[in-house]
Amino acid sequence: MFSFLEILKQTMDLGASDIFIVAGKPLSYKKGKMIYQLNEEKVMPDYSRHLVEEAYNLAQRELTRLAADGDDDFALSVPNLARLRISCYKQRGSLAAVLRIVAYGIPNYQSIGIPEQVLALANQKKGLILVTGSAGNGKSTTLACILQRINETRSNHIITLEDPIEFLYRNEKSIFSQREIGLDTANFVTALRSSLRQSPDVILVGEMGDYETIQISMAAAETGHLILSTLHTVGAVNTIDRIIDIFPPNQQQQVRIQLSMVLKTVVSQQLIPAIDDTLIPVFEIMHMNNAVRNMIRDSKVHQIESVIGMSGEEGMVSMDNSLYELVLNGKILAETALQYALHPELLDKRIRMNLKR
Repeated sequence: MFSFLEILKQTMDLGASDIFIVAGKPLSYKKGKMIYQLNEEKVMPDYSRHLVEEAYNLAQRELTRLAADGDDDFALSVPNLARLRISCYKQRGSLAAVLRIVAYGIPNYQSIGIPEQVLALANQKKGLILVTGSAGNGKSTTLACILQRINETRSNHIITLEDPIEFLYRNEKSIFSQREIGLDTANFVTALRSSLRQSPDVILVGEMGDYETIQISMAAAETGHLILSTLHTVGAVNTIDRIIDIFPPNQQQQVRIQLSMVLKTVVSQQLIPAIDDTLIPVFEIMHMNNAVRNMIRDSKVHQIESVIGMSGEEGMVSMDNSLYELVLNGKILAETALQYALHPELLDKRIRMNLKR
């Protein structure tokens, strides 16, 4: 049987992004969008417990929360190998874990396909910037690159509130205070309230998942701070609808007005398979302008997509247009573009018209 570190080393050599330790199935790993087995031997409950306990020992962490709640998330740094985001849980009476491998250091944004117009968001000094997308699509990496650009270019106090901490930053021009939920502070709401008394310039909120966190984040953006956060939505329209819908109906009009004032940009991203079997990011970028501001305020959010499509000169780009360009440039297959499109029927017509030329 392999030790925890042996499994980590083997799967990293194979180019894994995630590792699955689940009793009843062989050790498995994800590469790209596919899951592969490391070997044929099924993991027994005693072995899965042993591997989970190894992870806890390496992290110098007690199993108390896992035993009590059935779930626990934490980060682990393995010197000279990798940094991991680990989610442990109980399933069918046994212990299981999913490990996300996070590279040491902040990646070079150009090498992973993040466009300069996304990195330019680091020039913002105040307001709310959201990076959205489903889990595992690179939101944390994009935000890390933006924060690193701020770190390299101006003198700020940057507070990150994360669950768990993923990327570690070296203080360059800026000072970082990195706080892990459950370890350094009780929850996002408590940490966010406290951070406003810690002379912040920039606050990263790992996830705006509830009413109170969104409310405080918008209030902080209103008072002259730059707030960066994430939501598990795809597309600017879905993101704005999600924020408004979290609030009670009697508050939604006020939230529309407040959001139209503080929101600066929504970047929505997906990681999609390229022709060469790698994964490449594709982006939708919506910047706030008078038209978008009025649509949010007047509850005409559904019209925003047309504004994005017609505002290329302002740096906006729709998800479907980004996919179309990747097809034209031979980076992805048309079938792949349609699979990830927000409006596959319209994109299909556009691709077919281009093929007829």
